[in-house]
Amino acid sequence: MAKKILGNKLVSIALMVLGLGIAIWAYQMSGSLGSQLSKTLTGSFTDKVMLTYIGAAISFIIGLYLYKK
Repeated sequence: MAKKILGNKLVSIALMVLGLGIAIWAYQMSGSLGSQLSKTLTGSFTDKVMLTYIGAAISFIIGLYLYKK
């Protein structure tokens, strides 16, 4: 029983760290030349950057939920 709880906590922490890492990656992608040009012309980030941010948020939220559970 204790191994299962410890395993769940480790998975949840890994998901939160993964979410933060993906968010940092998305931030770096948003600074690229193509993304900056797209933001200048359209006023919003590219779809790839936005989907990466959304994936990071989902990963972090699931990890946080599993950690609190």
